[in-house]
Amino acid sequence: MTSVPLTTRVEFIVELAKRLHEYGTAAPRLEAAISLVAQRLSLSCDILSTPTSIIMSFSQFDNSESGVAELTQVLRLPPGEINLKHLCLVDEIADQVINGVMDLAEGRRRLRDIAALKPSLAFKLLTLLAYAIAPACVAAILLTGWAGVATAAVIGFVTGLTALSARKRPNIAAAFEAISALLATIIATVVAVYLVPIQVRSVVVASLIILLPGMSLTAAVRELSNQDLVSGTARMAGAMAVLLKLAFGTVAATQICALFGLVPPPVPLLAIPAWTEWVAVPLSAITFAITFRSPLRYFPIVIGAVIAGYICTRVGGVYVSAAFGVFAGGLLLGASSNVFARVFNRPGALIREPGIILLVPGSVGFRTLSFVFERDVMLGLDTGITLMTLLVALVAGLLFGDLLVPPRRKL
Repeated sequence: MTSVPLTTRVEFIVELAKRLHEYGTAAPRLEAAISLVAQRLSLSCDILSTPTSIIMSFSQFDNSESGVAELTQVLRLPPGEINLKHLCLVDEIADQVINGVMDLAEGRRRLRDIAALKPSLAFKLLTLLAYAIAPACVAAILLTGWAGVATAAVIGFVTGLTALSARKRPNIAAAFEAISALLATIIATVVAVYLVPIQVRSVVVASLIILLPGMSLTAAVRELSNQDLVSGTARMAGAMAVLLKLAFGTVAATQICALFGLVPPPVPLLAIPAWTEWVAVPLSAITFAITFRSPLRYFPIVIGAVIAGYICTRVGGVYVSAAFGVFAGGLLLGASSNVFARVFNRPGALIREPGIILLVPGSVGFRTLSFVFERDVMLGLDTGITLMTLLVALVAGLLFGDLLVPPRRKL
């Protein structure tokens, strides 16, 4: 690769970094992957990745000992979203370029072609359906009763419509989480007052499950544990901002409803057949595979990972503690994702990211800020401690999973 001009090699690496960032790769894995690719292309690359920017300094191996970079690139990027299908395509292109099957110019063009791909109408409809089904499944797991399940599905569908509108209108996108929480709380309150009694708080939490930044919180703690302090702090701040918007929308809707005399009656946990939980979990796994845009051929593995993680968490929570259950689920998924990467030669994120979605404590963070907004500070502090305990347990499980089965691939 030393015969290829420096700028050509740098252009490919910059394009690769942009695509990995766009498709939700965490900072430690992105930096490690880019450093490895640069090394294969006979370059030394110092990279700093944050949720909104990437800084890369390049020098050729012959000049790397001088400590002075020959070329520096600074990229300003929006926060990425997990897209496992595109991540697989990017990973495949990087492998082909490194192995000499594809030249750098063609690899860069292919990476740009992936970025230009737009979701089809069928995928948008599937995503809208997933927005409705996932909250209904979580509502069933939270024992909200059949009325709560139906209400969560309706609210999820409305949230999906709002999400599609937000992609085309920046003014809606900025307040998307607050608007969704506002609508969810108002709809749930109206149903509880005029139609059938439901557990409003649990239904709202279930309805907003796709929007809760549990993945961001987990990634932030993991980055901090890897000493990626800038990226971890920034990602934590971004996740807290999303939680604040969700909590504010919920509290504002509650106050508006109270102003008009719409106060839902208290409702105890409702009995629901035990089999609904084991129908809800596979259905929710399918919706997560859709929302994370997993490749269709890996759907069975993704669904199995979600179910396995949930079973570990449930069994561990029953026989030991909730934190141990989350740790066990993270350990299983961390190790199995590395085994998957070794066997299939594809990113372990394919099963790691969807698998931990039912383990991440995003709903606990949402409840924490909701209690604080309602001035129940002590209860908010208690749930905040629970949040940190679960986050640490999950990250520890993932790290121990990497120790149990060392990752061969950086992604």
